[in-house]
Formats: sequence, structure tokens, C-alpha cells
Amino acid sequence: MANTATLHVADGVATLTLNRPDALNALSLEMMEDLAVATRSLKARTDVEVVVVTGAGAHFMAGGDLNDFNRQLDQSPQARLATFKAMISHHINPTVETLQSLHQPVIAKVRGACAGFGLSLMLGCDLAVAADDAVFTTAYAAIGLSADGGMSYFLPRAVGRRKALELLMLADRFKADDALRMSLVSQVVPAAELDAAVDTLVARLKRGPRHAYGEFKRLVADSFDNQLEAQLQSEAEAFSRCSATGDFAEGVTAFLAKRKPSFSGK
Repeated sequence: MANTATLHVADGVATLTLNRPDALNALSLEMMEDLAVATRSLKARTDVEVVVVTGAGAHFMAGGDLNDFNRQLDQSPQARLATFKAMISHHINPTVETLQSLHQPVIAKVRGACAGFGLSLMLGCDLAVAADDAVFTTAYAAIGLSADGGMSYFLPRAVGRRKALELLMLADRFKADDALRMSLVSQVVPAAELDAAVDTLVARLKRGPRHAYGEFKRLVADSFDNQLEAQLQSEAEAFSRCSATGDFAEGVTAFLAKRKPSFSGK
């Protein structure tokens, strides 16, 4: 049986593909496990400069697989509680935590349906490029569930408390332009241009200062919990670390020579 989440690395780009196209890439138990394995393997690689998360076929991910959920209904409420807690703790949470911990930029390439955990996964990426035909929803409330995959963490940070609660409680669908207006995605492009737009962004990031990218990710993530004094100290330490790299020397030299820098990640 083919993996329901595949990882392909070529020329410094790791492509993590949700691979159940006939089911709109809905999240099955098998996919939960495959995603955890794939993301864990990413953390150990030294040949990756940018990560792209995408869905096979016409959709990103249409949320959880309700057929899998339906099979749990024969269990007692207490057994279901234990089953779902184990699923999320052992597979979903490690996937999101690992993607967040990567020092490389992570881009979500989104087309079609992006719902439930699919939206959580997209929000957990650093940047998101969406096709203009993408459709989004938090989805959970429609089947009596609360959120998982970090949605209750990422969503209010993007749109604010009140809007986050509206999106979660009402679970209405919204389009790509709405997602852009709410800063849930970075860019919206015609569906036919999605691959090219992401390729262009990937190429730009590959040319960038990877040490600085890793520091940006850590600083922004920590900023929500830090007081100003602690954040200023973290900035000083990150700035100093970057100043000791070859990329910093190349950046200054290139600027003064009025040429584009050629960063090497050293």
C-alpha cells in the first residue's frame, strides 16, 4: 500500500505530500502515522533548504476522515476519549511540533479544500500560497468537535480572539481572497499558476540567508510569550550569532559592491 504522506527531497527542497487524492486527502489514522514519520525524518536531514507541504490531486486536505471517525462510534464514550487522545498525542502533535521546530522555511501550497486539520497544518507552516479556487473552513464545530493540530494556537494569533472564535464556532466556509484578507495565507494566485508561484518563492528562499531564517522563526515564535526585555535579549543573541556567519560577511560585502549577495548558509 502506498504511503498516505510522502516525502521527496531534490535539489535542497523537501516536498511533503498528503497522498489520499481519491479521499480529498482526508486525514486517516494511517495518514496521521505517515505524517509523523515523514516530518520526523525531515528533522534529521542536512540537505534540505526549504520545505513545501502540499496535497496530491485537486485538494490540500478536507479535514479528518469521517469514515474513520464513524468506526469509533461502536466504542464506549470512555474508550473513544482514550482512542482520540492517543491519536492526537502520538501522531498529530509531534507532526505540528516538528514542522514548527524546523529552521528551514516551510511553505504550504494550497488548492481546493483546506478544512479541519488541513487548515491547522497550513497555519502551522511559515508561509502559505493559495490557489484562487481554494476553500477554507475550520470544520470542527460541524461535527461537534473542538480544534486540534494547533488551530486554537495559530488562528487567534493570525486573526485575533474574536474572529478566531467566530471562525471556530460558526465553521463557515470562506474563499481564498478572504483568507488573504485575514492574513491566513501569504499570497493568492490563479489555480493554473500555483505551481509556478511556489517554485518562484522556493527559489527566492533558497537564495536567502538560511541562518537568519532560522533565527526569524525562533524569535517570532518566542515573542508571544516573552516580555520586551527578554525579547530584546533574544534578538541580541540571534543577531550576534548571525554576525558570526559567512552569510553576514557576504551580505555586507555584496551590498557595498552593489551586487546581489550569494549566500551559502555557512
